[in-house]
Amino acid sequence: MNNFVTRLLTGILTSAIVIASVWYSDWGFFIIFLIAQFFCQLEFYTLIRKAKAAKPLEWAGIAVGSFAYIFTFLRFHKFKELGLDTSGVFDAKYFALLFPFLGLIFLIELYRKRENPFANIAYTILGIVYASLPFTLFLHIAYSTTGEGYSWQIILGVLLMLWASDSGAYFAGRTLGKTKLFERISPKKTWEGSIGGLVLSLVFAYGISLYWYDLAFWQWAGMSVIIVVIGGYGDLVESLLKRSLDIKDSSNFLPGHGGFLDRFDGLLLALSLIH
Repeated sequence: MNNFVTRLLTGILTSAIVIASVWYSDWGFFIIFLIAQFFCQLEFYTLIRKAKAAKPLEWAGIAVGSFAYIFTFLRFHKFKELGLDTSGVFDAKYFALLFPFLGLIFLIELYRKRENPFANIAYTILGIVYASLPFTLFLHIAYSTTGEGYSWQIILGVLLMLWASDSGAYFAGRTLGKTKLFERISPKKTWEGSIGGLVLSLVFAYGISLYWYDLAFWQWAGMSVIIVVIGGYGDLVESLLKRSLDIKDSSNFLPGHGGFLDRFDGLLLALSLIH
């Protein structure tokens, strides 16, 4: 019961901060998910180091991931509130700078003289692809889905359906769960829980479509299914990662939830298809 209360209070507080930030402006969205991206990457690299699987180049990986995220925001945000016209300044072609930065990871490792150099490089790049670039995709979703600039409705819609899925799966699994979903990776997950998550997420999709008009109901519903199915696999992928490293939580930063990686694991994989 104590763990449930802690989990609930942490969920309410973090959700309120995220919702307020996303609704307030695209700057709020940018900052709150820049923080999330940073900690997700940092936790990933910390897990690898704690398990002694490799010695990734944390700050090089975080720098590359942050460059992709920040550049994407600068490309979409026009700075009209400052009276500036930045159209064309941050052209998409400059995103190609990401590849020389990736190349630098190899050069840095060359001079580090550490054991298992290519394992270090591989885990560094995996941290960028797995724990950072999905947040860059989230920026694309926020700006390019409707073609009319920043859409807080789509971002909050995705998050609300994700949280509804998590909550529905938790309560349905606790009360009705009997049939194991993927026992080898996550013994507590059940088919009943997954179905409960899908039902509640679709209910939220319908409710959202009644008041928010950036997307039609069928689009909200399609996103809901992707979030539940692919997000469920994302949760299993993170469970597989932690199980392979023999670690329970990515961190203890969020009481009752573990770390940022635990909180956003379902979203990381789902964003690739939502986009």
